[in-house]
Amino acid sequence: MKTAPLENPQSAIRNPLSKIDDIADKVFRGERLSFEDAARLFHHPNLNELGMLADFARQRAVAGREVTYIRGRNINYSNVCWVQCKFCAFYDLPASKQGYTHGKEVIFGKIQEMVDLGGIEILLQGGLNPQLKIDYYEDLFSSIGEKFPTVWIHGLSVAEILYIAKISRISLEECLIRLRRAGLKTIPGAGAEMLVDRVRRIIAPYKDTSQEWLETMKLWHRLGGHSTVTMMYGTVETLEERLEHMIATREAQDESLANTKGGFTAFIAWNFQPDGTPLGEEIQKANPHWRKASGFDYLRTIAVGRLMLDNIPHHQASWVTQGPKIAQIGLHFGLDDFGSTMMEENVVSATGTDYVMPISEIERLIKEAGYEPKTRDTLYRLV
Repeated sequence: MKTAPLENPQSAIRNPLSKIDDIADKVFRGERLSFEDAARLFHHPNLNELGMLADFARQRAVAGREVTYIRGRNINYSNVCWVQCKFCAFYDLPASKQGYTHGKEVIFGKIQEMVDLGGIEILLQGGLNPQLKIDYYEDLFSSIGEKFPTVWIHGLSVAEILYIAKISRISLEECLIRLRRAGLKTIPGAGAEMLVDRVRRIIAPYKDTSQEWLETMKLWHRLGGHSTVTMMYGTVETLEERLEHMIATREAQDESLANTKGGFTAFIAWNFQPDGTPLGEEIQKANPHWRKASGFDYLRTIAVGRLMLDNIPHHQASWVTQGPKIAQIGLHFGLDDFGSTMMEENVVSATGTDYVMPISEIERLIKEAGYEPKTRDTLYRLV
């Protein structure tokens, strides 16, 4: 069912029972919200009001009825990883017989399949594999560029990059410069999880700190690069810690926009998928009544994210974790992008959550929500 945009959202959100009129006024005036404002929004009982506010903020940042998506493919070049994040069901330890590292021909074959279907972007990620140093990635990226000059490499996570620099015995800056020179175009926001060290110590004790993650992204931005930022919620964090993550992200973006040509292009929130993960078992054992985050929690979180992250223009749906219907509703809660067609997805699907959608279905969902689907590139330029 199509819904028309509100002609006067200011009047629609005001009612005698509302307790966020002062926050709404700040949103309509374009003023930045505080931590305390966002905490009140998280606890506000009227989800529809949050949606109207978030949609207003979305229209200010990305006006119109267009919702974008990109024709791309996920490629996991290796599943070997020693970090043992508790929320991950994808990795295999270096000594495991199930571990793999794809050769270039396998990766080329996957890229060719994507190109044949009109794809333009590969999301290339793996684990922290002690056998793969900087020369492996330079060779892989440059080889992809030579064979597929029009394909955009959106690749690696901060954790992978930090580890590549460490085992290659080079500085982080040299690592980033060499990766970029070899063909890495943009960096996905993977590994941000929750940018709160209390949470990170519980869910991924061997991973980088929140400060290391942020400083790596800011250095990439200073080198002229762009990236995205994610937030995995629904584990052991509090609502206030979700806001800490948003504030830290917003401050990092402020710094990048003031001093560099790069920055975060998009924010993507997704909830923890517990099935088959050590963390899921651990949480369930400690609290038998615990359940994974609901669709309502997702809508509330993305709405608050849109309102708080006023300096990140694009907010992307996570239909892989939420499913198509909640992602579709999310277009009225501040989202303006439907993400990638993906073609294959191995990390989240390893937990038993496995949503796959053809392009025709993505476009149908966008149209039925009252928007116009448009294809884009990695930097959110229409193509």
